Amino acid sequence: MKKYLLSIFTISLPFLTFAQETTSEKIDAIFKDYTGWFVDAIFYEIPFSETYKIPWVLIVLISGALFFTIYFKFINVTGFRMAIRVVRGQYEDIEKHGADNLYGENASDNLADIQQIETEKSNADTLYGDSTSNEGEDVIETIRDESADGEVSHFQALTAALSATVGLGNIAGVAVALSIGGPGATFWMIVAGLLGMASKFAECTLGVKYRDVGEDGTVYGGPMYYLTKGLKAKGMGGFGKVLAVLFAIFVIGGSFGGGNMFQANQAAAQFVKVFDLDPASNAGMYFGIVMAVLVAIVIIGGIKRIAKVTEKVVPFMAGIYVLASLIILGANFSLIDDAFALIYEGAFSGLGIAGGLVGVMIQGIRRGAFSNEAGVGSAAIAHSAVRTKYPASEGIVALLEPFVDTVVICTMTALVIVITNFDGGFMEYGVEITEGVEITATAFDSVIPHFSIILTIAVILFAFSTMISWSYYGMQGWVFLFGKGKISDLAYKVLFLFFVVVGASISLGAVINFSDAMIFAMVVPNIIGVIILSPVIKMELKKYYKAINVKEDAIEEGAEDLNEIL
Repeated sequence: MKKYLLSIFTISLPFLTFAQETTSEKIDAIFKDYTGWFVDAIFYEIPFSETYKIPWVLIVLISGALFFTIYFKFINVTGFRMAIRVVRGQYEDIEKHGADNLYGENASDNLADIQQIETEKSNADTLYGDSTSNEGEDVIETIRDESADGEVSHFQALTAALSATVGLGNIAGVAVALSIGGPGATFWMIVAGLLGMASKFAECTLGVKYRDVGEDGTVYGGPMYYLTKGLKAKGMGGFGKVLAVLFAIFVIGGSFGGGNMFQANQAAAQFVKVFDLDPASNAGMYFGIVMAVLVAIVIIGGIKRIAKVTEKVVPFMAGIYVLASLIILGANFSLIDDAFALIYEGAFSGLGIAGGLVGVMIQGIRRGAFSNEAGVGSAAIAHSAVRTKYPASEGIVALLEPFVDTVVICTMTALVIVITNFDGGFMEYGVEITEGVEITATAFDSVIPHFSIILTIAVILFAFSTMISWSYYGMQGWVFLFGKGKISDLAYKVLFLFFVVVGASISLGAVINFSDAMIFAMVVPNIIGVIILSPVIKMELKKYYKAINVKEDAIEEGAEDLNEIL
C-alpha cells in the first residue's frame, strides 16, 4: 500500500509544480463555466426587500431545526443532561446488552451467559485476524459483533463528528460574520446552535436505526441508508432511492473540496505566512505532501482508527483554543459584561449594520448553521458507527455537537474579537473582511504575544481532523454508489489523498465553491427524509427512555448497577 502511495506522489510532483505555476487559473475558469449554475442555484438568495436577502438553503435548515425542536418537545434542552450521562457511559450496560436482559424478570439467568461471553472476549490476544495487537481496542474497519452492533463508543463517535465541524469556520468564519453583522451576530449564532441540536438528534438517531452491518462487523450508515430503508418502509422506496443517490453524490463531492482541498489550502496558506516562506517556492505543495502522508497513516495505513485519532486530537486542539480564549477573557474580565451588552444590543438593534436587525440575524444564523452542519446529514455517518442497541442513545449524544461547536467555541471566538476590538483597532463592523484567520490571530496576539504561531498549529490540527472525518463521510457515499470492497475503498482513498496535495498546492476557488455547494445541497434530501421519518425517531426515543426507566426502577428496588461489572 505504501509503495503504491509513494509512486502516486512521485508521478504527481511534476504535474503539481507545473499546475501551480501555469494552469491553476485556467482550470478554475473552465470549472466555473461548467459548474457556476449549480453554485448559484444552491446559494441563491431570496430577496425579501431591497436591503436584505436570505439564502434559501438557510431557510430550509432553520425551518427544519424549528420543526424538530417543537416536534420532539425541546429535546435540545430536556435532553442535555441526559446526553452528558450517556457520553460518560452511565447506561453502557443496557446499550450493549439490553435493559430487559440485565434488569428484567430473567436478568439473573441472562447475566451468567453475558459474563461468560465477556470472559471469552477478554482472553483474546488479537481481534479477528488483524496482525496488530488490539486487545481491548476497536479497529475502525474490522469490528465484529460485540453484543451490540457498532464500531466505536459514544465519545469516539462524538469526537469524530466534531472533528469534521470544529474547524476553520470557528476561527475564520466567526470573524467574517462579525465583520458583516457586528457583535449582534453572535447572539443569533448561538440561537442557530441551540436549534441545530434538535436536527442533530433527529438525523443521528436515524443513522443508527437504519445502518447496515457487514458480515465482518463493519458499519455502513448515514442518510443514504435511512433514506433508502426508512422511506421504503413507508411505501416510498423509489423516492427514497433517488434522494439517497443524490445525497451520496453530494457527500462525495463535498469530501473532496470543502472537507479536503479547502482545509489543506487554508492550513498551507497560514503555515507559509506565519513562517514567512516564499509562496513561489512550492512550500504549499510540500506541506500538502506531508499532510497527505499523515492523513494516509490514519485512513489507509495499518492503524485504521479514525475515531482513535479524533478522540485525542479534538479535545486537545479544542482545549488549547478554549484555554487561550479563557486567558484573554480572564485578562479582560471587567469587559465581559460590556461585550455581552454590546452583543445583546446589536442583536436587536442592528447597530447601523446593512439590513438592520434582519441583516444581523441572517449573518449570525448563517454562521451558526453552516458551522455545525446540523441538518446537512454528514454527522449521521460518523454517529451511525456507535456501539448501542438503542438508536436514540446516539441521537441524544449527537445534540451535544452543535452546542460544543457553536455555542461554546464560536462564542469564545466572538467574545475575544469583541473585547479586543472595543476601540475598533483592527476591524470595522459593517465592512466585510476576507481573511478571517488573520483577524482572529490579531485579536489573540493583542493579549498573548506570538499566539498566531499556536493558532497556526490549531488551524493545521483543525484541518487535519476535518479531513480524516470527511474522508470517512465521502467513502461511505462512494461505497453506497460503487459497492463494498477493498478496490473500491482504495480508489476513493487514493483520490482523496491526491486532492490533499492539490488543495495545498494551488488555489481553485471555483472548485471549492462547487464543493461547498454540494455540501449544502445535502440539506435537501436529508431534511425531507428526516421530517418524513420523524414518527420513527419519536418511537425510538420512547424506547430508550423506557429502557433507562427499567434500569433505574430495578436499582431502586435493590438491584446492583451492572455498569461497573460488564
